[in-house]
Amino acid sequence: MDIKVRPYETGDAKDTVMIWNQVVEEGVAFPQTELLTETTGDIFFKEQSFTGIAYDCEFGGIVGLYILHPNNVGRCGHICNASYAVRADVRGRHIGGLLVKHCIEKGKELGFRILQFNAVVSSNTHALRLYEKLGFVRLGIVPGGFLMKEGHYEDITLYYYVL
Repeated sequence: MDIKVRPYETGDAKDTVMIWNQVVEEGVAFPQTELLTETTGDIFFKEQSFTGIAYDCEFGGIVGLYILHPNNVGRCGHICNASYAVRADVRGRHIGGLLVKHCIEKGKELGFRILQFNAVVSSNTHALRLYEKLGFVRLGIVPGGFLMKEGHYEDITLYYYVL
């Protein structure tokens, strides 16, 4: 696979929504419970400070994405937040790492000073390892902070990275 990251375009809505909705339906990572449609997805992805699309240049097709936006407003508006999604059939091929690294650079470019993750689910061990490998600092644990799809609660970890 030859993966590049580029900005979101309206023509990406169908594939991007499919990948986003895979993660939402799995119910183990994103806080959202509502699925996107092509229309609501296009609006959502355009509303972000940046939506990055991981595209396979060799075989064609979108394999992942990330959204980047302020974590807060006003005096805390220099802190950004991001979410990442990789198509289920290509997970484990380091696409997530590529997305996070691109996001760090894009956050700097957009003038953010800190990238903060508010809710990394404790069972998402691949994400936990990746963030720590990339130098994110663990802020702490929120016990039972995430409601899993099956109905039980899991701890979440908060992280930050100085851009």
